[in-house]
Amino acid sequence: MSDQAIYEKVFVVSGGDFDKAGQVSTEIKSILKAAGIDSTVIRRVAIASFEAEMNVVIHATDGEIDFILTPDHVILTISDRGPGIENIELAMQEGYSTASDDMREMGFGAGMGLPNIKKSCDDFKLDTEVGVGTTLHLVIIHRKS
Repeated sequence: MSDQAIYEKVFVVSGGDFDKAGQVSTEIKSILKAAGIDSTVIRRVAIASFEAEMNVVIHATDGEIDFILTPDHVILTISDRGPGIENIELAMQEGYSTASDDMREMGFGAGMGLPNIKKSCDDFKLDTEVGVGTTLHLVIIHRKS
């Protein structure tokens, strides 16, 4: 398998910017469609990137999504500057959320973000430091050798 990048882009995500929320995942989806990636893989990447993007918008002050397309993988690294995750085991439980009441009133914060991201990926790694931020390393295989 090759890890040489065919395409790479870093997207900036602003915390609290609900007007632009979802634009990064939409652009990633378009890039993958243009590259001829299978629709099943595109759907998995779209779910993971959207949920991760929304976590940055909802919980952090700002962050980046580093998108890399290789001949075999889609690699996403999402890093944010935010509160970090105090209890990873709890955060990975479906339905658990630390979103504010305001966020929930807007329809966000159902507690499915991290579980949906993990289900959509072939490799999922979460690094977090309370008071500093969180980084997700995600890999979705699109071509099996």
